[in-house]
Amino acid sequence: MLRGLLTPVLAMFLLVTGTQIAQAQEKSGIKEGFVLKEKSAKILLIRPTIKVGAQSTGGMFEPNADWTAQAKENLGAALAAAQGKLGNEVIVAEEPIGAAAEKMADYRALFSVLADSVIRYQFFPGNRLPTKKRKGVFEWTMGPGVAEIAKGTGADYALFIYNEDQYGSTGRKILQIFAAMAYVSVKSGEHAGYAGLVDLRTGDLVWLNADQAMGGDVRTPEGAQKRIGQLLEDFPGSAPKPTPALAAAK
Repeated sequence: MLRGLLTPVLAMFLLVTGTQIAQAQEKSGIKEGFVLKEKSAKILLIRPTIKVGAQSTGGMFEPNADWTAQAKENLGAALAAAQGKLGNEVIVAEEPIGAAAEKMADYRALFSVLADSVIRYQFFPGNRLPTKKRKGVFEWTMGPGVAEIAKGTGADYALFIYNEDQYGSTGRKILQIFAAMAYVSVKSGEHAGYAGLVDLRTGDLVWLNADQAMGGDVRTPEGAQKRIGQLLEDFPGSAPKPTPALAAAK
C-alpha cells in the first residue's frame, strides 16, 4: 500500500524537479585536424570555477562555503602538480580588477554555456544537432574576442576548468530510499566537471573533456588529485600514460 501511495507522488516530484535527465554518452571531443605538439605552445590557465555544496531534498543546490574553500585549496594543489605533465608551457592567469575583471567573468560564464551546449547537443546522441552528426565534426567557438583576456601574456591557448559538486543531504538520501521502495530512481548527489582548450587566435574550442558523474571527493587532497586527473585525461600534447606492462617493468 505504501508503495502504491508513493509512486504517483514521486512521479510528480520527478516531473517537477527534472531528476531523470539523460546523461551524455560521450565525454570528450576534439576539433577535426587539431594537433598540439609537445613543447610547441603557451597555455593560459584561467582560474577554475569551483562550486561545492549540498543537494537539498528537492534537488536544489545549496552552496557550502567551508566545502568550497577546501575544494579550492585541494584542487589548486592538484592542478599545480599536474601542470608539468601537460606537455607545454602553462602560465596562470592573474586575477584582473575593474572592467577587466568583469570581462574575465563574462568569458568564464560564456565557456560554461558553450560547454553545456556541447554536452547537450553533441555528446548526447539523442539530442545531437543535424550539423553535428557527421563523424569527426567538432565545431564550437567562443568568438575571437576571447583573446582580450590574454593580452600581454603571449599565450596561444586558454584552458578553462569548471567543477561542481553537490553532496546529497540527509533529506535527499531519505527520499532516495523511499523512491527505491516505489521502484523509482532518484540520484543523491551530482558531481560534474569539464575542461576545455580554446584557441586564442580564433576563439575556437579545440578540445573538451566533460563528465557528468565524476569520481573523487574534492574536499580531500586524494579526491582532488583523482578529479584533476579525470578532467585533464587525454589532454592534447600531454605526455602519454605508460602501458601497464611498461609501468610494471619500471
